[in-house]
Amino acid sequence: MTKFGEIIDEKKPVLINFFADWSEDCEGIHDRLKDVSAALGDRLRIIKIDAEKNPQLVKALKVKNLPTYMLYDLGEMVWRESGKKEANELIVDLEGQTPRS
Repeated sequence: MTKFGEIIDEKKPVLINFFADWSEDCEGIHDRLKDVSAALGDRLRIIKIDAEKNPQLVKALKVKNLPTYMLYDLGEMVWRESGKKEANELIVDLEGQTPRS
């Protein structure tokens, strides 16, 4: 998990997305995150984490539902939400959480 600590300790906000290919709520998640990335540009970094391949991290962060989104700013979690969200909903949520943008 040292690498995770390095990822979230960036100079710009980092959106972490936990997903699983088998989850119906995660269907289309990659396309939605591309839209978020296009809208927010370089104001934040988006990291997608396959929950199936990272069970220790899922357990450590107490991820219970998929998809789960976590926004870190300077190493601190500032926002967390689970469940299916459309790209526009995510963009609005994230814009309200990234004051340095």
